Amino acid sequence: MSSNDDRILVVAPTGQDAVLICEQLQNAGLAGVTCASLDEFSNFVLDGAATGVIAEESLTEGGISRLTEALSAQPAWSDLPIVILTSFDQTDDTGLLRRISEAGNITLLERPLRVVTLLMTVQAALRARRRQYDFREYLQQYERYQEQVQQAQKLESLGVLAGGIAHDFNNILTGILGNASLAAELLPPGDPARPLIDDVVTSSERAAALTNQMLAYAGKGNFVVRPLDISETVRKLGDFFRASIPKRADVRLNLDSHLPPIEADESQVEQIVMNLVINAAEAIPENRSGVVLVATSVHEISATSLIHFQGAAPAPGTYSTFEVSDNGMGMDEKTIARIFDPFFTTKFLGRGLGLAAVQGIVRRHRGGLTVESTPGKGTTFTIFFPAVQAKAAMTEPEAKTVDGEPARATILVVDDEEIVRRTASALLTKHGYSVLTAENGKAAADLYSRHHDRVALVLLDMTMPVMDGEAALRELKAVRSDVKVILSSGFNEAEAVRRFAGAGLAGFIQKPYTSGRLMEKIKRTLENGHTAQANASRSAGS
Repeated sequence: MSSNDDRILVVAPTGQDAVLICEQLQNAGLAGVTCASLDEFSNFVLDGAATGVIAEESLTEGGISRLTEALSAQPAWSDLPIVILTSFDQTDDTGLLRRISEAGNITLLERPLRVVTLLMTVQAALRARRRQYDFREYLQQYERYQEQVQQAQKLESLGVLAGGIAHDFNNILTGILGNASLAAELLPPGDPARPLIDDVVTSSERAAALTNQMLAYAGKGNFVVRPLDISETVRKLGDFFRASIPKRADVRLNLDSHLPPIEADESQVEQIVMNLVINAAEAIPENRSGVVLVATSVHEISATSLIHFQGAAPAPGTYSTFEVSDNGMGMDEKTIARIFDPFFTTKFLGRGLGLAAVQGIVRRHRGGLTVESTPGKGTTFTIFFPAVQAKAAMTEPEAKTVDGEPARATILVVDDEEIVRRTASALLTKHGYSVLTAENGKAAADLYSRHHDRVALVLLDMTMPVMDGEAALRELKAVRSDVKVILSSGFNEAEAVRRFAGAGLAGFIQKPYTSGRLMEKIKRTLENGHTAQANASRSAGS
């Protein structure tokens, strides 16, 4: 409630009536404000009032018209209570009282009246008004809730769309990138077509990076989660800041050296840091210098925290926060409402998903995000990541290369996209493997049941019609429990591991892949299988 919402407007133009009424109100701890006329009273009503006390002699024709206009302009929740001091022995020949009664919430008090009667009537009107204010608060909270629901639904819909597009596009890119990398291998050194093929590979990998942004926005990015110190991540990017942002921006770091770790994908966190710092630097006008402050800290979020998050609020708990503030141009509320829309930009030239990808990454890490901005003064973004207990960092084993030509093992390629099946077949055949293909899980299970004795490994897509990868893996295991399966998908490894937990996957490769990445994954998986068999044989012999 504003200070105006408590005031009692008094219109009594005869003698000292208005002054005396206000004194009695103030003695009772109420805020009385005198008005010279109904016209002034009506202007005050539009700015906020709790109730009004009007002497009958102020009810002129022009004043009544102005008052009814003001009362009609009230919002739907408001019905301003008004007390009119009148004498019933006077005849209302003009019908002024009737007109105002029809326009508002009117209580008539007969003169002469006792002070206690006036105070009790005004206090009753105030109680009725406060109930209206409570209803106003309920409506405002409901509107905010509806906005949050609509925003969440919009993000969910856009996330599903972005994830679907990225998945399908990754299948297309698998054909482009795989065939281009294979063509580069087949060309002799110095061939004039080699630079052209290399450009295709480079462009395809840039397109793959864009689809990864879309997957990040959809919460399905390629995450490798491990304990991470945000302060250390920001510190390592110091040279990048100096090389990549305009010279007019002075980046200053205020990093907490005892920050609790978070469980996050480092590359995704780096993407957030770089995106926000670059945006902050570019928000500083070209005709002056400015400061970008990057800070980290610890923050406790409780169930009653009054923090306005963009999107859903994170769960209560301890959070390690990353904050980027600038003293640049700032944004108005309309701009803030759109900055997380995919491909929205306030720059003359802009590309990529920008803050939409940032929001997707934060959401995927179960964090929160706030924005505070004032036009002409600057903007502050704060990212909240759930803090965790420190854990030993997991190191991924180094890739091993298998020397020499591979044995002529048979690989079963399962994918509903023909271009992916053809590309994988060409890559594998070129490197000496025999290949069988199936367009869905059911066809793969039927094929494997007939040829399981010679299939060394299955390259299995996750999302397919008829029978998806999860169901297909169960069917393959039913035929042979030790089947080696590499899951292939345009979605992230963390999502695949979650869905296939305990299913005994031999590996994962994300689309799109080059010839080199696919061969390395195949060779490592087969080598690990041979090593495991050799160890089992030695154990049995001993």
